[in-house]
Amino acid sequence: MAENPLVEMYDSEFVNDPYNIGLNDNAISINSTLEVDLTGQCCSDAIGNKQYSGAGGQMDFIEGTWRSKGGMAFLALYSTYETKDGELKSRIVPTLRENSMITTTRNDVQYIVTEYGVAWLKGFNLDQRAKALIKIAHPDFRDQLEFEARQLRYLR
Repeated sequence: MAENPLVEMYDSEFVNDPYNIGLNDNAISINSTLEVDLTGQCCSDAIGNKQYSGAGGQMDFIEGTWRSKGGMAFLALYSTYETKDGELKSRIVPTLRENSMITTTRNDVQYIVTEYGVAWLKGFNLDQRAKALIKIAHPDFRDQLEFEARQLRYLR
């Protein structure tokens, strides 16, 4: 890469600057998250109060794509995980655990992606958000998530 005119290297302060990202039309960011609740809040570096990684530039790129004409920000996760005991659990949950460290607020989320589809959340109310997220949850958990959403009065 040395002296290659086709390659430019910049530090993360420049590359991750939301203003610079926003200067690019149709910017797309794809980040992972660990858990999302039915309002769209995302925990990407911790589950509950146990931290697993750093948030990196997730919020920088989400903000940058908001600024970008035609920009889109995707947060991706597997719909489930398996406990040490072999029990299957949903990563889309009614509410986050107590003391959860929220990486991306529900107001900043555009798209959530699982292996079951894409939920568009930008500008949606709680009813619309919950329905969209339940649709992309693992089928084994959809009925329970809908029940919990009704208990929380997220669904009309």
